[in-house]
Amino acid sequence: MFYKRKKESKYKNKKVEFNGITFDSLRELKRYKELLLLERANKIKDLELQVKYTLIPKQIKNKRVVERECSYKADFKYYDNVLKCIVVEDTKGFKTNEYKIKKKLMLYVHDIEIKEI
Repeated sequence: MFYKRKKESKYKNKKVEFNGITFDSLRELKRYKELLLLERANKIKDLELQVKYTLIPKQIKNKRVVERECSYKADFKYYDNVLKCIVVEDTKGFKTNEYKIKKKLMLYVHDIEIKEI
C-alpha cells in the first residue's frame, strides 16, 4: 500500500495517490479506504469513483456550441445494502458557491441528495 503526495491546490488540499488512483485529498483517500472495508463486509456494493452527472446539457445554436455542459463529478457512488438505496457522496472540506449550486441542481435534475463527508 503505497501512496505519494502530489502538488498543492488552491484550497490547500493535497492530492495523494494510492494503488494507482489519485485522490484530491487525504480525506477522500481515507473515506475510500473506509468504503473498501464496508464493501468487503457486504454493507455496500458496486462502489464507483468519480461518477459524472450532467446537470445542464451543452447548448447548441446554429450548429455550434454556445454553452458547454454543466456537470457534477461525485467522489463516490455505491449501493447501501442496509438502507437499500444508491448513495452519492462527496468529501468536502470547503463548500464553494459552485458546489452549493451543483448540489441543488443534483437534487432538482436527478432527485439525488449528495451525502457530504
